[in-house]
Amino acid sequence: MVDEGSSVEYTQIRYELPEPEIARIVMARPDTRNAQSLKMLYEINHAFDVAAKSPSVKVIILAGDGPHFSSGHDLTEERNPLDYDLVVQAAGHHEPGAAGMYAGEEEYFTGLHWKWRNIAKPTIAQVQGKAMAGGMMIAMPMDIIVASEDAQFSDPVVAFGVNGHEYFLHAWDLGPRKAKEMLFTGGILTAQDCKELGMVNHVVPADELEEATLNLARRIASRPAIGLKLAKQAVNFSMDVQGQHQALTGALAMHHIGHAHARVQYGYPVDLNGAEIIKNDAKIAMKANDDACP
Repeated sequence: MVDEGSSVEYTQIRYELPEPEIARIVMARPDTRNAQSLKMLYEINHAFDVAAKSPSVKVIILAGDGPHFSSGHDLTEERNPLDYDLVVQAAGHHEPGAAGMYAGEEEYFTGLHWKWRNIAKPTIAQVQGKAMAGGMMIAMPMDIIVASEDAQFSDPVVAFGVNGHEYFLHAWDLGPRKAKEMLFTGGILTAQDCKELGMVNHVVPADELEEATLNLARRIASRPAIGLKLAKQAVNFSMDVQGQHQALTGALAMHHIGHAHARVQYGYPVDLNGAEIIKNDAKIAMKANDDACP
């Protein structure tokens, strides 16, 4: 079932209603491993708004087409939020240098993700394959994560000279020591690793992922909407009074110190050696997997 309430024609996502009380937003760029362009992020945001405003929808699922949930930010595009009709607020985007980049990332990374975290309806990330850097990031604002057994989570961007991806809640979701290890090494956490740490709720076989996620959504949707809203707000408030939002905004400022340093050092927003470091780590990991296979 496809929702008819949106007048926007999406090109990088799909908005589905598998059941009247369940909305599903699907990243639909499998050829890029669902790399997140700004257009995709603004389409996702618009779709969340549609689901949030729908009187019948009680649960929202975020999913991705193809073998991988998301490979992260689309690094091939020139980012200019003013190019998109669905932009939320363009304040500061026109400014040159670090100011414009900071204003942009405040909106389309931390701003949108924080907004999704606070939608007054339960949200579920349905994750398969790789959720890398921005791919891990876009799952983190969801209330619940259901992952397939082959799912892998990583944030290797310290190699680019920044502290991590922009929606920086690593210590909250993984615990401080595991967060540091992931960031320092660029290491990969399996779905089971993340379940044991409390970031992932359920790990299921890949061929059961969609149905398992729908079953959980159905169970949630059987509760009254007001109860779900208040339960979500109560848990979020408990994290708010512990300073979660302040931690997020502080980490984004640190992230942009990294960008500013790279601009001076390399004339580019990130350390130019980062991609090679990440590629070499991937080769080492692949060789270790091959050696482990009989």
